[in-house]
Formats: sequence, C-alpha cells, structure tokens
Amino acid sequence: MTGAYRKIVEVLKGQTLTPPPVWLMRQAGRYLPEYRETRATAGSFLDLCYTPDLAVEVTLQPIRRYGFDAAILFSDILVIPDALKRNVRFVQGEGPQMDPIDTAGIQALDGEGVLAHLAPVMETVRRLRRDLPEETTLLGFCGAPWTVATYMIAGHGTPDQAPARLFAYRHPQAFERLLSMLAEISAEYLIAQIDAGADAVQIFDSWAGVLGEKEFEAYAVKPVARMIEIVRRQRPQAKIIAFAKGAGLNLKSYRQKTGADAIGLDWSVPLSFAAELQKDGPVQGNLDPMRVVAGGRSLEDGIDAILEALGHGPLIFNLGHGITPEANPDHVTRLIERVRGVTA
Repeated sequence: MTGAYRKIVEVLKGQTLTPPPVWLMRQAGRYLPEYRETRATAGSFLDLCYTPDLAVEVTLQPIRRYGFDAAILFSDILVIPDALKRNVRFVQGEGPQMDPIDTAGIQALDGEGVLAHLAPVMETVRRLRRDLPEETTLLGFCGAPWTVATYMIAGHGTPDQAPARLFAYRHPQAFERLLSMLAEISAEYLIAQIDAGADAVQIFDSWAGVLGEKEFEAYAVKPVARMIEIVRRQRPQAKIIAFAKGAGLNLKSYRQKTGADAIGLDWSVPLSFAAELQKDGPVQGNLDPMRVVAGGRSLEDGIDAILEALGHGPLIFNLGHGITPEANPDHVTRLIERVRGVTA
C-alpha cells in the first residue's frame, strides 16, 4: 500500500470519520445494467470470476458510477471448493451446485495447487490496485470455513443448513478436519490477495446465524480465529473485517475471540446493541437491503437512524447483507448522497 489516504483503512485503524466511508456488499452485481451486459459475454459465472479482464471491469463499474470508498474484488466464496476439485457450477435459477462431500472425500482432500488454481484472482487484484483511484480502498475476501463447509456437505445452499449441522454431529472428527483445512487454505488465499494489492480483507460467514451457542464457538469463532492468527503471523499489519450474519448476541465477544479489526453487522442487529459493540472498535453496516429496493422515505430514515446511532464512532457504512437484483440504481445514488450529507 502506498501513502494514499484511504478512508476505510483509517476506520479499520480505529478512526472516526465524518461522514463515514461507504461501500455496499455485492455492489458489483445484477442491479446494474452494465454488469448484466458484461455477464452476458462471460460464459459461466466462474468464467467471469476467473477472467481478469472481465472481473476487473465488473469490480470497477460501481466505482465509476458511484465513487464508493472501497472496491471489493469480484469473485465468489466458492472458488475455494472449486480449487479443491469439488465440481462447482452455478445453475441458472438454482444457484451454486457442487458434488456433496462425505467423510472419505474429506479425508482425500488435497490443498496442493489451490493457489495456482486461483492465480487469475490474484491477477485481478493486481490490476485493480493499478486501475483504481489512489484513494479507493481495495478489499479482498473469502468465505468463512463454516459457510463454505455447508455448501460442500449439502452440495448446494439450504435454508437452515441442516445437512452440515447433522454431519457435524454425526462425524465430528471429519467435520473438524474439514473446517481446519478450509481455515488454513483460506488464510493463505487472503495472504495472497494482500500481497497482490488488497488493502484489507473481509471474511464472510453468511450462515453463522443457524448455529447454537456451543456450535457457534466451535464452527464460527474457532476457525475464523485460526485464519486471522495465520494471516497476522505472516502479515502483521493486515486489516480484517469479519461478518457473521445472524450471529445476534454471539457478536458480543466475536471481535475479541477472532481478532478481527472490525465486525460486520446484519440488519437485524439493534442499533443500541451495535453502539455497544462499537465501543470495542469499528463496526460495518447495517442498512436493510430492502430499504434500497423501497427507496424514498424508507431509505432515508434507515440511513439517518444508523448515522445517528453509530456515526460518532468508527463506522463503515454498508448494508446488512448484499444488495439485491431488484434495487434501483438511482436509489443507490440517493444512499450515497444521504450518507455523505448531500442535499437533494
């Protein structure tokens, strides 16, 4: 990283900025007509992720349009199981699919060659850091071991991740091996992104909310803490955001136990609780994505409430989960203006 002043990096160091910096999860995506146009030329979704020319283009599209304070690498959390040869594919109308893994498959997993398989992603990161405005933070990311494991076990997404929960109870040793392996591979993947030019990284645990208290500690906290410990041992200055969606009261000690610099908050986190969490360090979030779809007063009231509750501490303004395809691009323009205090 150069000496450029990147607002999100400063917040991750604990600074309070007014107005707070802003980016949106899935800001490069199907709500943008320019994304849909690029996507149509790519072939498969994984081709889009693995073709640096296209991945750079879709990452830059929302930066050109909105001037967000961060660009997040365009990729997917399932590139890790893809690199582990689990036959990942994205089926139109059905979402991600892969070959379900069993205990024998876990025993046979081999991490050799994973980073070589993901070399196009690192090329994308290098090009992005070159092409982005100096002041724009570049974020890398990966999935948390629990969330990635849920897809690997079921072979697809399920509403409550029952297949993974059941597998963990029936085969605890195999499941622990899977989480441990994913933690180590994912940590090395994040280090490679940092070395390629990412200023900070985010760990997405999208399915943390289905876990009970004991399981959250074992499957969500412990593997992410292990990842962060590996990254920090090799890159002590690394800045890391951890997003455990639906974690609720488990967030109370999540930052301390994992070592994350900032914690992402989903829209269900009460702002009074978010303010308590912010006393321990930076938070990121947490506007309901449906307010962006609705627009108007719903959007503005939601933004104002977050700024009032969290704007006097270290805050990265974001949604509580990814922006949806139904969102109106003009509503995103209004979101940016409202956060930055631009009058209509």
